[in-house]
Amino acid sequence: MGRLRFLKYLERIPQKSNLSFSSNSLKSTTIFIAKGQTLILNSTPSRKISPGSLSNHHLNSYRSVHVTSDETQVSIDTEKKDPPNAQIERICKIVLSNTSNVESSLDVASIEVSPTLVLEVLKRLSNAGVLALSFFRWAEKQKGFKYSTESYNALIESLGKVKQFKLIWDLVSEMKRKKLLTKDTFALISRRYARARRVNEAIDAFEKMDKFGLKHELPDFNRLIDTLCKSRHVERAQEVFEKMKMRRFDPDIKSYTILLEGWGQQKNLLSMNEVYREMKDDGFEPDVVSYGIMINAHCSAKRYDEAVELFREMEAKNCKPSPHIFCTLINGLGSEKRLSEALQFFVQSQKRGFEPEAPTYNAVVGAYCWSMRINDAYRMMDEMRKCGIGPNSRTYDIVLHHLIKAGRTEEAYSVFKRMSRKPGTEPTVSTYEIIVRMFCYKAQVDMAMRIWDEMKARGVLPVMHMYSTLIISLCHEDKLDDACKYFQEMLDIGIRPPGQLFSNLKQALRDEGMEETAVVLAQKIDKLRKTPLVDRGQ
Repeated sequence: MGRLRFLKYLERIPQKSNLSFSSNSLKSTTIFIAKGQTLILNSTPSRKISPGSLSNHHLNSYRSVHVTSDETQVSIDTEKKDPPNAQIERICKIVLSNTSNVESSLDVASIEVSPTLVLEVLKRLSNAGVLALSFFRWAEKQKGFKYSTESYNALIESLGKVKQFKLIWDLVSEMKRKKLLTKDTFALISRRYARARRVNEAIDAFEKMDKFGLKHELPDFNRLIDTLCKSRHVERAQEVFEKMKMRRFDPDIKSYTILLEGWGQQKNLLSMNEVYREMKDDGFEPDVVSYGIMINAHCSAKRYDEAVELFREMEAKNCKPSPHIFCTLINGLGSEKRLSEALQFFVQSQKRGFEPEAPTYNAVVGAYCWSMRINDAYRMMDEMRKCGIGPNSRTYDIVLHHLIKAGRTEEAYSVFKRMSRKPGTEPTVSTYEIIVRMFCYKAQVDMAMRIWDEMKARGVLPVMHMYSTLIISLCHEDKLDDACKYFQEMLDIGIRPPGQLFSNLKQALRDEGMEETAVVLAQKIDKLRKTPLVDRGQ
């Protein structure tokens, strides 16, 4: 594969990190800034609204701006006290190192099981359905194990990511027998179907709640509409909304704000404005949530002047802006390199008396990085330390992204090593993806593999796009044995490779006279598609 063709292919691989550096990007949670805090050299923070469940106040419609696309919409946390991270990491390392023989490897490891431990490990294995199921089937045979809705939901989430829906419905039957089935379970299943672009099945899963004795209520419809919007099926969400109005329920303001946000994320301002007019016709006046969504939509569409105009309109109506709205404007203006305007909104937000918070400072760091004022970004990170609010791994991801984009890769690697050594700023899968991709672009695939090994040693599970990047890089470097090794590892975890990835690997193998290997891999992919991941236990 030629170098130019190789780089173009890498560029087509989606970056599955939870960073997106547009006006709609560094959204986090509520932006808070301390009273009397001095502003350093045009400092600019941003904010975050806590992602709550849909059943709470409709302010939670903000959460989608902050929660990453692969996060679960319903909570699968159950107990407050977490087991030691070292124990969780140890189990994950054992599972990742023995993908073909998980249960026997765990049997000899002298592990004491608890409900919290099982849940946390399942969440760590969220991107590896086959391993999550193997671990669950092992765990249920151990002393100390207890079935729970949360552990089943965590397993369903991981299986949904690899589209093992037959197994999921088997688990639903188990949950019904054990009286552990809840509406959250169906919300998860609908979400995974929607993400797999199987919208009809997503809606059918929602409808099946009735058959399992769970009555539909307005919050459930809102959650389905929200799921469809988050999965970029806003047209179908609008259809469900219209049917809901005609058949069963009167929408509430949350119903409208979900649709406003859905159309806004599609940058379809015309449809968003139609929903807004319908909302007002039904007697719902715009509130801080509605304004926040519309301001965010205009920032996403790079209509910053109109976003600022909406901000002024809400203030004129005595609707007080939330920290999130300041955050949206700071992020948007900062990403457009309108730094001084972004800082003006920071000053305004500071006057409101909000407490300092990491997302606020992360937005400032991002604004400085967009204007390539990296030293000021570092200064803000120092300020975070003084305030006791970071920097966190997300802060570092922001800086790494911009350093690499500017070609300052040595500095980026130095920053990465520094964050790896500091407690509380350990790299996440997002961070590792940034660094692995950097070394692949630089044709330093040995370094990419070294970082990969460090990642697995920490118990962090790679995602599909990381495999794609590394395997294609290995093909380009004619390291086909290593490429096949990682491809096989990908299959063992239960991740279905993208068609283009296998096509490139197959061609590279044929070019080197390794057609037999290509045939074997094709058979394994076919088997993965047609058969369940693991035999079910009882």
